[in-house]
Amino acid sequence: MVGHNLFGGIYKGKTCLITGNTGFKGSWLGHWLTKMGATVVGFSLEPSTSPNHFELLNKEYVTIFGDINDLKSLQKVVTDYNPEIIFHLAAQSLVRYSYDNPIETYKTNVIGTLNIFEAARFSDSVKAIVNITSDKCYENEEWIWGYRENDKMGGYDPYSSSKGCAELLTSSYRNSFFNEGKTLLASARSGNVIGGGDWSIDRLIPDIVKEANVKQKVQIRSPYATRPWQHVLEPLSGYLMLGWKLLVGENKFAEAWNFGPAQDSNLSVIDVAEKCKSIWNDIGFEVNVDSANQHEANLLMLDCSKADKILKWKPVLSIDQTMERTILWYKEFYNSGKLLTDKDIVDFVQSASDKSLIWTR
Repeated sequence: MVGHNLFGGIYKGKTCLITGNTGFKGSWLGHWLTKMGATVVGFSLEPSTSPNHFELLNKEYVTIFGDINDLKSLQKVVTDYNPEIIFHLAAQSLVRYSYDNPIETYKTNVIGTLNIFEAARFSDSVKAIVNITSDKCYENEEWIWGYRENDKMGGYDPYSSSKGCAELLTSSYRNSFFNEGKTLLASARSGNVIGGGDWSIDRLIPDIVKEANVKQKVQIRSPYATRPWQHVLEPLSGYLMLGWKLLVGENKFAEAWNFGPAQDSNLSVIDVAEKCKSIWNDIGFEVNVDSANQHEANLLMLDCSKADKILKWKPVLSIDQTMERTILWYKEFYNSGKLLTDKDIVDFVQSASDKSLIWTR
């Protein structure tokens, strides 16, 4: 069920460059692509946590350790390996970290993205680029409805602002340099992505499971902040679907796209913590609101009707399935050392096939 026929069989034999492949989403994407017969090349910093999902998986493809701020190294990778598609995931991805390190955040998320585009611009092999940004790229008005792809870019904090900048950069390069059909460029925005194998600092699920493993309670600082929670495989299926359309030369898909969960998957932090506890008894938490906390959005949702109607992409899992698969991954890992990554991919593809989603046919 994870074989070569998915996404029209487009990835079998294709050389795919993933930046940020040692990160959480990148490690899942690289693993899934290899299962579909792609030749994967990774370009990334070394893993930032121990344990980490990338090193726990069997290393099935070449990874070049480097910094996307190093244009010459990027150009060499593109020249040496001749990728047909680039999935750009490398980023400084933490809101609170961005307050302490704004220059690094903007440099990585804006100039690093610029370097990717420049390396691809002079390549004869690159036919498609999927630039992964964030739902936080929007100017957040704390609306009760979801943001659409044509809403205003912005961002209160340096991280969110840098992602808005990356979207503006994407639009500029699409219009200025990637407008003749040789290389198609799209951007993708997703919500709060969860799943097994994420041990990043300052994220809710990793914090919850790390404390559960040592029988401690996690401190919840923003209990009523509401986010669109989705399993990591959901947006990845969107990125892969988008890449499929770009690789076959469908220019109309070279735009910005939201890949978020169903409306009932928009939950508060406290609701997520309660669901986690119902799945794994060792999980505990207590609310400890810090009035000195730096600003973070309280309400943020995505409108994915464009992806639904035009790209024919739909989420697969309910919020309960998402939470169960995520927490059981960690529970199994901490109890036995076993990874449920392959099982989660197989089960996800089967669930998508049961729904007759277009990318499984």
